[in-house]
Amino acid sequence: MQLIPSTEKDYPAIIELANLAYRGAEGWNSERGYITGTRLTDDLLRQEFIRAPHAHLLVWRESPEASIIGTVWLEPKSENTWYLGLLTVLPNLQDQGIGRALLAASEQYAKAHGATRIRMTVVNVRHALLAWYLRRGYALTGEQEPFPSGDERFGKSLRDDLHFVILEKEI
Repeated sequence: MQLIPSTEKDYPAIIELANLAYRGAEGWNSERGYITGTRLTDDLLRQEFIRAPHAHLLVWRESPEASIIGTVWLEPKSENTWYLGLLTVLPNLQDQGIGRALLAASEQYAKAHGATRIRMTVVNVRHALLAWYLRRGYALTGEQEPFPSGDERFGKSLRDDLHFVILEKEI
């Protein structure tokens, strides 16, 4: 799997995929039932690049002219630790090993750029997704971050007990 840096012309497809994968589709890893609303907008994506200009938003396609199948956000947080987010796969292609391959390729990409550790956040009630990452060698750190419940730019929480748990893995 070859991950390539996204370009601005990819943004509409990335946004559509993120919203479909996180909030639009039924499935074992959807946020439906916990969070409603838009997951990503053009404005939010551009704000993220302003906040983190050294981040890498990578896409995977079967060929250069094909549609985007998956995405990942990799952001250096320190010399050795990178944050992984926005790992998405088209919902109709899930359960085919693409997510596992995308995660492995993401880890290899970060490692090739100096990372020795990956950290990520997952909403605490996404038990199936947490179990999926644990099976791939990630561990809960015991750390938590609040869910931005009052900031509807990230969607509207349907529960009052949401927060992020932090996972990490040595790579």
